[in-house]
Amino acid sequence: MNLPNKITTVRIILIPFIIFFYLSTPFLSVGKLIAAGLFAVAVLTDFLDGYFARKLNLVTTLGKFLDSIADKMLVLGAMVLVVADNTILAPWGVISFAIIIFRELIVSALRQMAASKNVIIAADMWGKVKANFQFFAILFFMIFSYFIDNSILSDGLFLGFSIVCYALLAITVLATVISGVHYLVKNKAVFVDNKKETKEDNKEKTKEENKEK
Repeated sequence: MNLPNKITTVRIILIPFIIFFYLSTPFLSVGKLIAAGLFAVAVLTDFLDGYFARKLNLVTTLGKFLDSIADKMLVLGAMVLVVADNTILAPWGVISFAIIIFRELIVSALRQMAASKNVIIAADMWGKVKANFQFFAILFFMIFSYFIDNSILSDGLFLGFSIVCYALLAITVLATVISGVHYLVKNKAVFVDNKKETKEDNKEKTKEENKEK
């Protein structure tokens, strides 16, 4: 396994530790801060694996697969934590989480359809923007959760931090929607090809039926 893939693997390994420390609050008061720190390290590995893959010319199919899976596991795993404990107030947490999941499912399905036609859909600018905002929004909410539990901020600072968190969440959701729509519009040829293939298949079936008759 090359260096970039090893770095990506570290990100995956960190996920259960992030979950453990975030949920360890009952017996470890700084558990959520530790979890936020580990999440920040995991986010850093996302930048490092791509950097070294390009610099060392070690971009591989396995690396792209691992990186995509690691990102989804990290974002969805951490998002569940801040939604489940109501750090992101209902119903906004559930709505945001649902939008993120729907986008990932749609893009994943699109990539599978494209792959069946030997077409590779690479990550684009909007995908990277979406990922970065997701990382920062979740990190801020994990820290915010610690502040909620320990009441160490003044009312003014607490309000200010909450505004920053929800502003990041709003931008994240918007970037997620734009990214999903952009992928669909940019790769609409995948669906057009399917329609053409269906018509051709129907013609072939009709010919075969006529021959049988």
